[in-house]
Amino acid sequence: MLSTVSFQAYGGLPVAPPHLFRSPSSSAADLALTVRPGSSRRRGTDGKLRIGNFITFSGAPGIWGPISANSVMLAIAEINKRGGIRGREVELSMYDAGGPIEDVVRRAERAIAFDEIDVIMGSHISAVRLALRKVTRGRIPYVYTPVYEGGERTHGVMAIGETPRAESRPAIHWLAEVKKARRWYLIGSDYVWPWQAHRAVKRYIKEAGGQVVGEEFVPLGEDNHEPHLARIRAARPDVVLITLIGTDSITFNRAFAEAGLAATTLRYAGAMDETVMLGIGPDATENLFCASGYFGCVDSRANDDFRTSYRAMFGAHAPPIGSVGQSNYEGMRFLEAAASRARSLSLGPLLAAGRNVVYSGARGTVTIRDGRAEMPIYLAEADGLDFNVIKTI
Repeated sequence: MLSTVSFQAYGGLPVAPPHLFRSPSSSAADLALTVRPGSSRRRGTDGKLRIGNFITFSGAPGIWGPISANSVMLAIAEINKRGGIRGREVELSMYDAGGPIEDVVRRAERAIAFDEIDVIMGSHISAVRLALRKVTRGRIPYVYTPVYEGGERTHGVMAIGETPRAESRPAIHWLAEVKKARRWYLIGSDYVWPWQAHRAVKRYIKEAGGQVVGEEFVPLGEDNHEPHLARIRAARPDVVLITLIGTDSITFNRAFAEAGLAATTLRYAGAMDETVMLGIGPDATENLFCASGYFGCVDSRANDDFRTSYRAMFGAHAPPIGSVGQSNYEGMRFLEAAASRARSLSLGPLLAAGRNVVYSGARGTVTIRDGRAEMPIYLAEADGLDFNVIKTI
């Protein structure tokens, strides 16, 4: 069985111990966090809805672990205060989605068989999603929350994140029109999201009258970027389009600025948010652009309410709110809305309802139409450690 760290909730809000992410008795790979708002019994006798949230706490995407955990705990605290989902109190277990994929698959199998989770929610790289959907198919619902390559149609999987068509296509056209960008160099991590994203953005670059002057994929965990920077310098692009993930994006963008390229070459980055920006540092973000369905700086009633609740629950020094981590909050809001529309938590009705539903989260109103998420997408430019939203695209 997986080792667990459990804690009690007071007044509907879970209070985490200070060693939450550094259990002295458990490695990150074996850690499952169980949030139990009261005494628990097994499924079928207590009526609770058990969510197994697969969040990456290790490896390059592990930088998003703390904000992902905070976001989902906030959503569940709010939902339980409203009476749960379909009258069922929500209980949360977290599992590390980092490390070898076969290990993550084993955790999922055990979570379903022994921890008796009712729903898997995932905030991790697409390579993990491709493996986990084989585990969940026809068994339990699987809500996948972060930005991804699009096209997910596996029975049982509900993907609610932004896609290249929604984010990158209008951003590329804007950079071509306003910044006169013509020459593009693509660099990404070597797995499915960057592969598929690059296939799409090549079409959008061609539409905008540009050309791709170089492309490469970097193994996850690579931190020696000198060879990549030398090839970029030789290709003389107007824009470097970056689909590196997590800490790999941090080390690359730091090296890019240290090499003197930031002042002369634009960067457009996917999966770029405030969490990654904090790692890059304020002196290395010149001429860095990105597009997303969420930025912490967006001025809206929904985001104001989310930020206020987040700070009230976790304090002023909590991890910065970014789009990837915040997507876990969206995932719970989506599940709540889909269950309400379905009037059921059974697999069939829930999946049918989840294909066409409207929910409200920190991003405001999000419409899922035929299984695709529609939301406002913002184009932003980095300014030190902050983003300035240029426009809605």
